Amino acid sequence: MRGVALGRKRDAVTLSEADYEARAEPELARLLDALDALETDALEAELESGILTLEFSDGTRYIINSHRAARQIWMAAERSAWHFDWDDARGAWIAAKTADELWSTLSSAVAKKLSRPFELVRTT
Repeated sequence: MRGVALGRKRDAVTLSEADYEARAEPELARLLDALDALETDALEAELESGILTLEFSDGTRYIINSHRAARQIWMAAERSAWHFDWDDARGAWIAAKTADELWSTLSSAVAKKLSRPFELVRTT
C-alpha cells in the first residue's frame, strides 16, 4: 500500500476549497440533470444545499452529497458508502478505497435497485 504524499490522498489531488467547490457543485448538478433527463417514474431526484437525494417508488433513498470539510463527494446507497476524491489525471471523482468512479458507481447501484440495465450519461 502506498503512503499518503504531501498534498495528495493516494492518487487524488487535495483541492483547495475554491477548486473543490468549482468541481463538486457542478458535478452534483450534472448528476441531477442526467437523472432528470431519464424521465422515469422509478425514481425522483432532488438537489438542495449540496445534497442530491434519489428517492425510489418504494421509499428507498440514495444520498450523494458534497462534503466540503473532507473535500470529497460522499454517496450512500443501500448499506454501502463511498467517499470520492477528485482525480485530476482521470478528470473524475474516484473512491480511494475501491477505485470506483462516481457516475458508474451510481449507475450500477441504481441498476441493481431497479433490477434492470441503467446508465447515466455524463455531460460536460
